[in-house]
Amino acid sequence: MSDSAHATNGSAAAVERDETNETTAADEAAVEGDTDATGEYTFDDLSVVMGTYNEEEAIATVLEDIDEVTDGKAEVVCVDGSSDRTPEIAREHGARVIEQEPQGYGVAVSEAILTPDRPVVVTTDCDDTYPMEALPEFLEEVNDGADVVSGDRLYHGAEAMPAFNRFGNHAFAALASLLMGERVHDTTTGMRAYRRDVVQDIGWTENTGLSAELLIRPLMRGYDVRERPIRYAERLGETKLDPIGGGAAIAKSIVTVCLEEQLRRF
Repeated sequence: MSDSAHATNGSAAAVERDETNETTAADEAAVEGDTDATGEYTFDDLSVVMGTYNEEEAIATVLEDIDEVTDGKAEVVCVDGSSDRTPEIAREHGARVIEQEPQGYGVAVSEAILTPDRPVVVTTDCDDTYPMEALPEFLEEVNDGADVVSGDRLYHGAEAMPAFNRFGNHAFAALASLLMGERVHDTTTGMRAYRRDVVQDIGWTENTGLSAELLIRPLMRGYDVRERPIRYAERLGETKLDPIGGGAAIAKSIVTVCLEEQLRRF
C-alpha cells in the first residue's frame, strides 16, 4: 500500500485532491489483488499447485476441497503427464492444466510453482493425503511474516504413512538437521506455502529430492521458514515412488543441497 498522501499548500482543495489520489491508489491495489484493505493476503492472492500423474481416483476430491475451503477464490495449477483422465477431471473442476511429458516429480513441481503470478503459492499432492482445511492457517502464517510455511506430517505420528516411509522421513529430517546445523522435522512434505519471490529467487536443481530442496535452500539462506503440524491421511490410488531408489535419491539430494548451500556462504 502507498504512504498516506500529504497536502503541500494547506488548502482544502489540496487536501481533497490528495485524498482522492490516495483512494485511487488503494482501489488500484485492490484491483491488482496484492492484498486486501488491511494489507493482508487473501485467497484471491493464493495459487495451489501440484504435479499430477495418473491420479484420476483422487484429483476431484482434492480440487473440491480446495474450492470449498477457499470459496473458489484460489487459483489451481496442475502440471500433468498422465495417461488417464486426470487432466480432464482437473479442467472440469476449474484447474489450469499444463501438460508435460513425464520427467519426474521435481520437474513437474518446479514448473507448477514457477507458473503462477499470484503472490502466495502453496504446493500439495494430488492423492488426498494433505488437509486442504489447513490453507487458512498457512496463509495466516504468511501474513504474520513467514516466507515459507512447511507442513510437518510427522508431528501427529503420520500413522496413515507406511512404516518404512515414516522411518525414512524421520531419517531424512535427521540427516538434513545434522548437515544444516538447524533442527527440522519433515524435509519431504509435499504441502508448503511460499511467498512468490522466494520460489523465483532460488534456482531449483533437484528432481526426486525437490521436496527437501524446497525447504533446505530457503532455510539456509536466511528466509523465515516455519514448520506447522498437519494431519496426514491415507492416499487414494497407488504410490508412484520406489521407496528404495526414491529414498536413495532424496538422501543424495539432501547431502548435495546442504553442501552447496554451505559452500555458498563462503
